Amino acid sequence: MSLRSPTALRIEVCRDEERFGRLAAEWTALYGRCSAATPFQSHAWLHSWWLSYGRPGALRVVLVRRPDGALVAAAPLMRARGPLPVLTQLGGAITDFTDVLVDDGCRAAAPALARGIARAARGAVVDLREVRPGAASERVFARWRGPRRRLPDSLCLELPALPMEGLLERIPSGKAQRVRAKLRKLDALGIDARVVSGSEVPAALDRLLRLHRLQWQGRGVTVEHTSERFAQHLVRAVGPMVECGDAMVTEFRLAGDVVAADLTLMSPRLAGGYLYGADPALRARKVDVAAMLLRHGAGETSTGGRSTLSMLRGTESYKHHWRPETVGNQRLLLTGRGTAPLLWLRAGVAGARRWASRQARENTRVGQALGRVATWAARSRGGG
Repeated sequence: MSLRSPTALRIEVCRDEERFGRLAAEWTALYGRCSAATPFQSHAWLHSWWLSYGRPGALRVVLVRRPDGALVAAAPLMRARGPLPVLTQLGGAITDFTDVLVDDGCRAAAPALARGIARAARGAVVDLREVRPGAASERVFARWRGPRRRLPDSLCLELPALPMEGLLERIPSGKAQRVRAKLRKLDALGIDARVVSGSEVPAALDRLLRLHRLQWQGRGVTVEHTSERFAQHLVRAVGPMVECGDAMVTEFRLAGDVVAADLTLMSPRLAGGYLYGADPALRARKVDVAAMLLRHGAGETSTGGRSTLSMLRGTESYKHHWRPETVGNQRLLLTGRGTAPLLWLRAGVAGARRWASRQARENTRVGQALGRVATWAARSRGGG
């Protein structure tokens, strides 16, 4: 499907996955001209995700081109499952940041993309999840002519892209000294880090996933990370991403054996540790795996000219040791004037789910606190 916008930009909607695959070169060029893009907007990541998780007939990739055919904006969308007509972005739950791509040098691109999305979503709600502040999607949101709604989404923790010594200066001196002692222990053990080259990526990812499963054995592992489709997605996506500098796979070896592995995704502005695996035997040696990964990631990120070292989604307690900044992702809902009730319904359901999730977390914290009090009381009675 193709149409002309009033600004002479051409708008298309790609519904064919083979054609989507053939967009790799020009998508990558556009990705390089969109300063807000994260590695999750790379063609390698999105097309691979579609091959693992997409549904036949659901693809709706909106493309905006100049009259000479140059791609200046793109929105990777699909029809979502469910009773309501909804368009959402490719990437799903395994993608920490979603966004559209807009050429920084083309002022007309964002308004044209907004019109293209509106036409592709006629009769449906557009639900853009996990949008970072400053993302290109905000430019589309600002130019949207119909009903729209902005909601909070996941929280992320971010650090400045500093070398390890700079990060240690952010925390209390006593804690910093303890971390330095742990890092000296790593060096004394002889654990060395090696960045994996392109041809070695598939085997390295297989080792990473095996270590990840081993590390979480008997605990609450993310089930999707153990699936075959996730493994296939990573192998397809990460190989090309490593070759063009959008990803880095690192293995940590002790006496020649791989005892930990890490996958970090990178863009010119941001790097984020996406997934790691570590041999549980490291805990027996009292190795601080988090500090080991952070030291390596901080060194690579700071030398690459990036400004942000993201811990991606989640506010786990161990991340707070480094005094990161909390940054909230957004959820942007858009629709046409005739379908405004669908937007309010979608927003209401989203709000109810967030409330239920907060209540569940609060109940869990209360339950844990009561459990600690009961344990203390039982010990006190026993001691008396």
